[in-house]
Amino acid sequence: MTTPNDPITATSPLARLRAHMALAAKPARRKAEDITLIAISKTYGGEAILPLLQEGQRVFGENRVQEAQAKWPELKAQYPDVQLHLVGQLQSNKAEDAVALFDAIHSVDRPSLVIALAKAMEKLGRRIPVFVQVNIGAEEQKGGCAIADLPALLRQVREAGLPLAGLMCVPPAEIEAAPFFALLDKLADENGVEGLSMGMSGDFETAIQLGATHIRVGSALFGARG
Repeated sequence: MTTPNDPITATSPLARLRAHMALAAKPARRKAEDITLIAISKTYGGEAILPLLQEGQRVFGENRVQEAQAKWPELKAQYPDVQLHLVGQLQSNKAEDAVALFDAIHSVDRPSLVIALAKAMEKLGRRIPVFVQVNIGAEEQKGGCAIADLPALLRQVREAGLPLAGLMCVPPAEIEAAPFFALLDKLADENGVEGLSMGMSGDFETAIQLGATHIRVGSALFGARG
């Protein structure tokens, strides 16, 4: 992410990342503090997460309910102000576990999951924000609702009383992400949605310039996964 001539000299990965966020936000006349950095801690244990917690990072993302259940209760006991976001696909039968543990869900993509989450939130008396995931590149192997199905799914989310935080997408790999981010922003505007969960380690700066309110960064903070 940095080069030998990079003007950013902050020492820690988190500090460098936040500095890059500020640089990306400036041309768009945005403030970096208005953009939520979600540190994607999937596959990493407490020993890798603790330094970020000690440095002040408080929003983390996980892909799997079971992995999060195994490692986060102890960490949250030490840092009770942590917010935990589920960014991976969610099976409907895990909805109650997800609502119990997470503070936001970024992967709502089908009517059956909306129903399951509404039931879980009602049962637990806990209403957490959700993002509707859009299959922005129409890729069969990825989760997310089809663009054509988005208005109906958003209507169902609203009618079910789920707190709608925004839209989420994962653009196709190896392709310029900007057009997909711009499309998600357009879809959000057309459907009266404000939040945009988009941008990862390789493209978060572009995402910020195109309106991201939440970026999901893993390798730039933790290093490449083995």
